[in-house]
Amino acid sequence: MANRRRGEVAATIAGRSYTLCLTLGSLAELEDAFAVDDLAALAARFGSGRLGANDLIRLVAIGLRGGGCPVADAEVRAWPASCAAEIASAVSALLRATFEEADANPPPPQEA
Repeated sequence: MANRRRGEVAATIAGRSYTLCLTLGSLAELEDAFAVDDLAALAARFGSGRLGANDLIRLVAIGLRGGGCPVADAEVRAWPASCAAEIASAVSALLRATFEEADANPPPPQEA
């Protein structure tokens, strides 16, 4: 069962249930994969709403690994195209859980 407080997302892809999560290590892996310097650039990249098949493969594979499923990108790449809508939905939920909820809970101001 996915723990929303931890940013976990439950997804069913190709008839199998998964938990996806972006951990700090996952975010670092995404920064490398998308050749960006920081989390703001990563959020801007994903916020564009323009993700290709390679983007979805990277995102879902990294999210699965962050959720505890030891899957390689090549395994996700081999999934049938009929899974694309399920993958896109899972990635969308994962990005919202990671980036939108973080924005909704800004840290308290620091005392001077």
